[in-house]
Amino acid sequence: MLGEYPVKGRGAAEIAASVERAVGAGALEPGQLLPPMRELATRLGVNPNTVAAAYRTLRERGVIETAGRRGSRIRPKPATTGREKIRVDVPAGVRDLSGGNPDPALLPSLAPALAAVATEADRKPVLYGDDPVEPELARITRAELDAAGVPEGPLAVLSGALDAVERVLAAHLKPGDAVAVEDPGWGRTLDLVSALGLRTAAVGVDDEGPRPEDLRAALGSGARALIVTDRAQNPTGASVSAARAHALRAVLREHPQTLLIEDDHGHGIVDLPLHPLAGVTHHWAFVRSAAKAYGPDLRLAVLTGDTVTVDRVRGRQRLGPGWVSLLLQRAVVRLRADGAVDGPAVAAAYRARRELLIDALAERGVRAHGRSGMNVWVPVPDETGAVARLLHAGWAVSPGARFRLGSPPGIRITVSTLEATEAGPLADAIAAAVGPAPMRSYV
Repeated sequence: MLGEYPVKGRGAAEIAASVERAVGAGALEPGQLLPPMRELATRLGVNPNTVAAAYRTLRERGVIETAGRRGSRIRPKPATTGREKIRVDVPAGVRDLSGGNPDPALLPSLAPALAAVATEADRKPVLYGDDPVEPELARITRAELDAAGVPEGPLAVLSGALDAVERVLAAHLKPGDAVAVEDPGWGRTLDLVSALGLRTAAVGVDDEGPRPEDLRAALGSGARALIVTDRAQNPTGASVSAARAHALRAVLREHPQTLLIEDDHGHGIVDLPLHPLAGVTHHWAFVRSAAKAYGPDLRLAVLTGDTVTVDRVRGRQRLGPGWVSLLLQRAVVRLRADGAVDGPAVAAAYRARRELLIDALAERGVRAHGRSGMNVWVPVPDETGAVARLLHAGWAVSPGARFRLGSPPGIRITVSTLEATEAGPLADAIAAAVGPAPMRSYV
């Protein structure tokens, strides 16, 4: 059952580590069935409880899943085989549109703000016990959230959106719980859910956000949480509309125990209004990061939510890193005060680049999606073939497998640096690589 790979160990930790090493090395493949606990215990000469403890550890780490009498098997997407490995190696001379990065030319200079706050910190250093949230950042953020209709709640500052999502999930869920996630959706979120030992429940996405009927099915089948991207959804560019928000809130009202996590990472780079879902479930969290507008290395996200959720997150944070550097928090405040990012201009630039490519593709009979943000999603009949043919033609795009659970194939094109003169040639190459898209939804 395990081929030539022998599971080793006398203790639970050793057995779990042995299986995990095999997964990482490819000796145990996703979907491969593991021996029943008693059988493996006999082979290793240990107590069945020892193997049971090892399997429990592997489930909690997201390496295996157990389906009752059908046994335990390696997860289809275990944490040790992350989606980041599904990428294109870009040779020299190939135009890289696969990275998902913002346009460096649209990012602000950080030097003046960082120098100013560093000088201030020299005069008055931050010490243990200081408030972990910069008061002016809290004031500015709270005013913006109030204006956008996000409910009142305490604030915390985390090291990016994914850090916040992880801490919120860990604050409420236990291994084996199911989380409703967008499909297609952000690959790192999908990996994170698995790494926490949680199960994914796919929710289809169209241009207006998660589909209500899919969400109702996921929650009805037992999903305990929902992660949704409000705007600039990666990879499809979806943005939750007012009508869709109304419909999603109606579904959530039917399941008030659902943990709702909203990611508004597109704040500052999109020109579509926010339509938040928070306020209809007992536990919720709303995350807004600085990465897309101010730069990926500015690892800072502001989190608000219900009192219990934020208190649990901040309590766990205190036991680890303690806080996110107040130097970074104050730098963001100064960047905002100085108007370092012209949000409407940045949003208009990304919109122009998206629409240029989408219109060029439409002229060639190829349907594409990209309502907001810096990515365009193109449904394709043969994902691997399309990526390979485009690479041969001099264009590197991201394979949709990085972002999909059960949705049909596609490719993601990052248009953040796309030049006007490139749209036509790129559209020609895509049309030649994929042909006219079939008349179907991409979810």
